[in-house]
Amino acid sequence: MLQFAPSTYYAAKTRPPSVRSITDRATTEAIAKAHADNYGVYGARKVHAELNRQGHRVARCTVQRLMRAAGLRGITRTKGPRTTVAAPVSDMRPDLVERAFTARAPNHLWVADITYVRTFAGWVYAAFVIDVYSRRVVGWQLSKSLRTELALDALEMAVWSREHVGRRVDGLVHHSDKGSQYLAVRYTQRLAEAGAVASVGSTGDSYDNALAEAFHSLFKAELVRNRGPWQSIDDLKIAVAEYIDWFNHRRLHGEIGLVPPAEFEADFYQQDFASAGADALVQSLQ
Repeated sequence: MLQFAPSTYYAAKTRPPSVRSITDRATTEAIAKAHADNYGVYGARKVHAELNRQGHRVARCTVQRLMRAAGLRGITRTKGPRTTVAAPVSDMRPDLVERAFTARAPNHLWVADITYVRTFAGWVYAAFVIDVYSRRVVGWQLSKSLRTELALDALEMAVWSREHVGRRVDGLVHHSDKGSQYLAVRYTQRLAEAGAVASVGSTGDSYDNALAEAFHSLFKAELVRNRGPWQSIDDLKIAVAEYIDWFNHRRLHGEIGLVPPAEFEADFYQQDFASAGADALVQSLQ
């Protein structure tokens, strides 16, 4: 057994905390808040990015070390069964995307799909429409059934959310799988009225609508399993509205440079406006 002199013990007890321990304590508090404020789903990479956005300059390795010590970790995703019910008739609409989920601007390419959530009152189905450029959820709807109205209401929200702020959607490509909801006559007519071009992937192949599938995976991990179980569709609607608001305006997305979708779009329009102004100035001087 090791023996310590009494003076050594009392010196250790009265020694003030080190600068590093004080800094670590403050940084851990900031880490815990950033983690909690974002549904508790961020791993070290996004916590590090969020702290730096807030002005807390700290190394990523420090964030990793302190999160590990505090028992904080990011959410993990799992895959579940698909909900696509293929239309009973053949459809000749082409696949205009061919798994290339990229866009040069907002409202050039949307993807749409349906997923499911179990509640104590039964299954609830969720339809989402996502802008590929920014990963922003532009339309969504929940229903107890898989009828066409589910997908159509999500599309209506998407069109309205863009047009009411003066953004045109005519000419965009709308991509989905061959689910019966998306091939329905009313859905097809609404796309035509909006000036959108329909694109469909092959039946039963998740890679043909991979971006929508990726969002569903996030949605299930970050909200459904993370905050459940759910009592009913009414319980879920409130939570989904709050989640989509966070997802669009505050959640950091790795695919777009660790910024929220709304900020990514605002930067695009600001740069586009500045470029248009510069072009106009050049033309006026010629």
